[in-house]
Amino acid sequence: MGKSLLAIILLASIGMGQTEPRRPAGGSDNKESKDAMASKVAPDDAVLTIKGACPDRQPSATSDCRVIVTRAEFERMVKAIQPTMDKQTQQHLAKSYPQFLVMAQEAEKRGLDKTPEFSERIRFARLQILSQELVHQLQDESATVPDKDIQQYYQQHSGEYELAVIERIVIPNRRESKSGGAAKNGDEQAMTREAEALQVRAAAGESFTKLQKEAYEFAGVAGNTEPNPNMGKLRRRGLPLAHASVFNLKPGEVSQLISDVTGHYIYKIDSKETQPLEDVKPEIINSLRRARMQALIQAIEQRVNTEENRSYFGAPAKDDD
Repeated sequence: MGKSLLAIILLASIGMGQTEPRRPAGGSDNKESKDAMASKVAPDDAVLTIKGACPDRQPSATSDCRVIVTRAEFERMVKAIQPTMDKQTQQHLAKSYPQFLVMAQEAEKRGLDKTPEFSERIRFARLQILSQELVHQLQDESATVPDKDIQQYYQQHSGEYELAVIERIVIPNRRESKSGGAAKNGDEQAMTREAEALQVRAAAGESFTKLQKEAYEFAGVAGNTEPNPNMGKLRRRGLPLAHASVFNLKPGEVSQLISDVTGHYIYKIDSKETQPLEDVKPEIINSLRRARMQALIQAIEQRVNTEENRSYFGAPAKDDD
């Protein structure tokens, strides 16, 4: 799921005006050395010392006024904003945080945190953050998928994991016109008759490569390369929905002519196999996680039923629908 609105705003602010630094040679080793150095900093050690920023609204004239951010505090902030934040973005955050802090302190001095608008934004931000926290928790709850559920899903949806080696002949709906003019109705009828004849020959066992070449020649399709009707291994969803019934054919069988606005098609199934469970297990797990996550969210959302004032929001009255 996406980040909270506040995290997005903060990260956008951090990135504003930043350019991608040149990565030195041996970047991986450099990263490891930085991580090793960072690990030597104790949790209570300061990682940011912001001089001139006065905590708890102390007068800014205080000579030693400063805010200390320890490693533990900084890492809590990073985790709350974006747990996967890389070191480069953390450096941008370290540079941006003092700016946010001093600007916020100045805003408090001016009483901007007491305005109705600020209170309303905080209220709405609280709703967003709480919703985001719930989403994270629901993701954790739906992450674990029992093996029995995976096995059951695989058995119930085995057709989704069927692979077929497919050949296809494509016959255009009309001949190509060298003059660029509109095709005549007679051309379309001629192409349909040719497609029907090619289907009979394909069902009789003639080469799809040969028949595809003849189809293109009849349609006037120019080409310097030998046509290749082999589509390779496909799942059912790899075909257009109107053509998916081809998967009901047995190996060696040729389909009836399939015609639509895009052309005429003849298919042949060369072979079939079902992918083993281990090959599709990660895909099944992701599907089950999404389904469980959706079910958990729907169970919560369906508790409410909202009625909108259609006149206020500019929607037409029910009688005008």
